[in-house]
Amino acid sequence: MREISLDRLRTLVAIADLGSFADAARALHLAPPTVSLHIADLEARVGAPLLSRKRGQVRPSAIGETLVERARRLLSDAEQALDDVQRQVQGLSGRVRLGASTGAIAHLLPQALEALGQRHPDIDVQIAVLTSQEALTRLVEGTLDVGLVALPQSSAAGLVIQPWRRDPVMAFMPAHWPCPARVTPSWLAARPLILNDANTRLSRLTTEWFAAGGQHPTPRIQLNYNDAIKSLVAAGYGATLLPHEASTPLPDPRVVMRPLRPALWRQLGIARRAGDIERPTQHVLDILRSLSFA
Repeated sequence: MREISLDRLRTLVAIADLGSFADAARALHLAPPTVSLHIADLEARVGAPLLSRKRGQVRPSAIGETLVERARRLLSDAEQALDDVQRQVQGLSGRVRLGASTGAIAHLLPQALEALGQRHPDIDVQIAVLTSQEALTRLVEGTLDVGLVALPQSSAAGLVIQPWRRDPVMAFMPAHWPCPARVTPSWLAARPLILNDANTRLSRLTTEWFAAGGQHPTPRIQLNYNDAIKSLVAAGYGATLLPHEASTPLPDPRVVMRPLRPALWRQLGIARRAGDIERPTQHVLDILRSLSFA
């Protein structure tokens, strides 16, 4: 079925408003034969007359009135759509799809989202809880715009992964435990442990840290939600190893935090697709980079 052109609808509305083919042609900067052709094409498409001449003035027929009313809405919607897209092109509004772990979402993104809301209030950031591998997969598929991922990562065709921030991994333990000033693998391995889920990069980091000290402990439980892990530590269920971001508030008073010996660091990167970056996405990237720490 042949679609109705917006240009032809615009011509019909102009004639209805101005009451004249000639006036509509001047207003739309069209040749009079073109205006006549537009109406003839619409009438052929509809199968009925759309205009009538009364006392020297052109007016819509009953069917024409119905089409004019609908045409006004269609033209308004089209203009609004173009305006919305233009605002997104200019970076004034738009949607950015971001994926990150629960830890990054809880402790790093709030500050970024607050700053973004102050500078670009009409940019909508849609957040998905994803592992680093899930985020990279969705970036390749085109269903994600920005991913916060654990480093290092293997290079992937079509993606750009840049270092973002480096945070120390600390030991979190129940406050009633007698704790050393610096926690070693051998000391911690002898205690009940609550560790990160085995599918995460943090789990691999901590496993390697224990192994370097000749330790291979079995945790009491493995989770992928850092705040839940800290709650279990506060309840006295065990100790854990988690990154500590500088902007994160001090833990529950029932929890003590100690540095590790040897020190361990969690590194994060910002991943995006290679090529041109839409302005809303660039604004999000700029805000995130302002929160980076060496």
